[in-house]
Amino acid sequence: MKEDHHLHLDNQLCFAVYSTSLAITQLYKPLLSAIGLTYTQYLVMLIIWQNEGLNLKDIAHKLAQQPGAITPVVKRLEALDYIQRIRHPEDDRQLSLTLTEKGVALKEKAMQITQYVKAQSGIDEAEMAVLKLRLDAFRHKLPKHINLP
Repeated sequence: MKEDHHLHLDNQLCFAVYSTSLAITQLYKPLLSAIGLTYTQYLVMLIIWQNEGLNLKDIAHKLAQQPGAITPVVKRLEALDYIQRIRHPEDDRQLSLTLTEKGVALKEKAMQITQYVKAQSGIDEAEMAVLKLRLDAFRHKLPKHINLP
């Protein structure tokens, strides 16, 4: 019987990306736990630190998630007093997410985590930038929907 090397796990790009993602989140886990965040909460905070005032839908879009998946994360961050929801002055149906003082202070701790993770990665900034660009380009080339034959 002919062996099909295309079906070996080690030859799968999807597994390389998946296992790398797991390794990265495992590296972050104890560091984020020390400051009281999960990885998903950290990603939401990264977005708010960069773009304060976005709404839930915008944040979900940036994370390639549905708003319903992000809602409990945002509620937890609000309960932790890192963010607050502010009604838009012109449309009270719109809620913007802004940082509290505690959320601003958390940014300093998170910056230390980012630097530590970069140092632990074993690759320099230039190599990391190239890798990120290639992964972003690859993700954007992937089809949004699969049409089965």
